[in-house]
Amino acid sequence: MATIVYAMLTSLDCYIAGPGGDIGLPVPEEELHRHFNDEMRRTSIALCGRRMYETMRFWDSPEREICAEDVERDFARAWRETPKVVFSTTLREVGPNARLMKSDVEAVARSLKADTDGEISVSGAELAGQLARAGLIDEYRLYMHPVVLGGGKPYFQSGLSLALKPLGTRRLAQGVTLLRYAPEATRSD
Repeated sequence: MATIVYAMLTSLDCYIAGPGGDIGLPVPEEELHRHFNDEMRRTSIALCGRRMYETMRFWDSPEREICAEDVERDFARAWRETPKVVFSTTLREVGPNARLMKSDVEAVARSLKADTDGEISVSGAELAGQLARAGLIDEYRLYMHPVVLGGGKPYFQSGLSLALKPLGTRRLAQGVTLLRYAPEATRSD
């Protein structure tokens, strides 16, 4: 059985994107990027919401092999090798090594969790919110960047109430602190 992990780079005020929808967080430099490369390689399946998938499609581009730094090429390879399930009602197609699912987020995630070994990553606050409400997320990883965005898209979906227990912290490059939590119980929607 797999572990479902929701991990995102966030600001200190827990936003994953700024008020205008732009990421607004500093770009990972080589050492931090290598950490994320290793995380991607450990991922058995990536579950993506539409917006996050469209953002990450950048890594499907063949130019990533030509123009990029070594660390970026390494991430692009790991991204392309990782099977992806994209949840969207508006997309008509997805790229290589990806499956499009129009509905049944909870049923698909339960099935994948039961039939997969290793880690299943979740990308996207709305998708994570749906899975959290269903009690399917096993671990939350907040990569806290030492910046304050002052608003935007929050890491935790509005209205989601969780009791969490700490699993540990780790200092990373660029002043980023990884905070790891597991759910104790969902308190209310």
